[in-house]
Amino acid sequence: MKENTLNKILIVCCLLAIVSCKAKKQIVVTRPPAPVTKPKNDLEAKLNAIRSQQVSFNSFSAKAKTNLNIDGNTNDCTLNIRISNNKKIWVSVTALLGIEVARAVITPDSILVINRLQSVYLKKPFSFIYTYTNRHVNYTMLQALLVGNAIPTLLNDSTKYEAVNNTINLSGSLQDVLYKLALGADFKVTQTNLTNDSQGQSLQVSDNNFMVSGNQKVPSQIAIASVAKNRKVQVNLHYVKVDFNLPQDYPFNIPDDYSASN
Repeated sequence: MKENTLNKILIVCCLLAIVSCKAKKQIVVTRPPAPVTKPKNDLEAKLNAIRSQQVSFNSFSAKAKTNLNIDGNTNDCTLNIRISNNKKIWVSVTALLGIEVARAVITPDSILVINRLQSVYLKKPFSFIYTYTNRHVNYTMLQALLVGNAIPTLLNDSTKYEAVNNTINLSGSLQDVLYKLALGADFKVTQTNLTNDSQGQSLQVSDNNFMVSGNQKVPSQIAIASVAKNRKVQVNLHYVKVDFNLPQDYPFNIPDDYSASN
């Protein structure tokens, strides 16, 4: 696999994603219940009902069989993803025979990638992902998409709410981006669409075949299609294992003999 193609694959794995270690003793902190506030209006009550059914977690871990198509180049791999809520997304990328070819860590500010096949590493600000996707994508959005949640900023008081049969449709605009969300009767997101025609950018995410882990309901299949001008990326994730709130580590060390990549 050529280096430029591999680096593209690694960046996409960083975006979407995101080996088990010895468990450590968990510390449970009891917090007082949040004060109950009355919704200001009917729309807020409906959006609160949707928010209440989104996945809530401290940590998330998953194994996903993944197909990547980047500008027509297709590759299959396995992603081991770990998420520390609102802090970091850790991804280990394995190819045939379970050999790790890359490891990545995404934070709200940065992207770090180790390319083991080429013995190089990449250190970039989070904004580097805008080469491959919509400029409105941020860490919170990536995390929400990986666990099947609604993007929080789209649940706002200017959203148009429409219920048709067993489907709830939300739509509106956020700055120069038009968005549409489809949710089932259980308030779980089944489709997310973001479009910025002036910039030639779009992002479509479909969630299918939901599974239950503990008391959390998540999609077992996530299909992502991103267009950023002349770049097209398609990612199909199939979660084969999902766990919540297990103790986990996020190991990431750059070997001394690795060189920096552009």
